[in-house]
Amino acid sequence: MLESNVSNDEQTQIESMRSLMEEIVQALVDSKGSVVVEAVPHDSGASIVIAVATEDLGKVIGKEGRTARSLRTILGAASKKIGRSFSLDVREGS
Repeated sequence: MLESNVSNDEQTQIESMRSLMEEIVQALVDSKGSVVVEAVPHDSGASIVIAVATEDLGKVIGKEGRTARSLRTILGAASKKIGRSFSLDVREGS
């Protein structure tokens, strides 16, 4: 959940990025219901944390990390447009 010290405009921008990453990751995995994408705001932007099922982890990371790198590239390009910085973390869900 987003912190209360973040303005409504910033919350909207962070939620848009969270939603974008969720849509892309759900298209990549088999267990769409196990995808959890959270946004953790910080001073200049937010960290997007993606948790997927163990069997889908390789699909999100990709060979030699190429898929995860591509997700970071998309996130970086979209974040430049709104002037905020975002980081991406992929984790194994529970």
